[in-house]
Amino acid sequence: MSAHDIHAGHDDHHEHDDIHVSMGDYVKGFVLAVILTVIPFWLIMGDVISDRVTAVMVLGVFAVIQIVVHMVYFLHMNGKIQGGWTMLSTIFTVIFLAIGIAGTLWVMHNMNANMMPEHPQLSAPAAASTPASMAP
Repeated sequence: MSAHDIHAGHDDHHEHDDIHVSMGDYVKGFVLAVILTVIPFWLIMGDVISDRVTAVMVLGVFAVIQIVVHMVYFLHMNGKIQGGWTMLSTIFTVIFLAIGIAGTLWVMHNMNANMMPEHPQLSAPAAASTPASMAP
């Protein structure tokens, strides 16, 4: 086996790692990113969605779609590059962040609910609580 045979085999192994990107892919990504920015901006500035919870959910969906667009068109992430390890590490990162964020929100909610005592409201005005000996 010659050095050329080893080198040729090495090139065949990494043939699928080549990224073939055209200007058209960048333009598609840019157009999608602009659309996914303008629509949520219009929804909020035009007061199209009046319910706050629905607006947050819709904006969250647009944000996730925009993240995917950036990952595919600008970071060139797919399941083929590096044998899928790049995508697998991205999925792990997303799951790890989701667990971290959900856990943090859960802890903060429970601390707010359990650590903040409710203060009793005074039923009588402050003048009524004056001792009788001080009254004129």
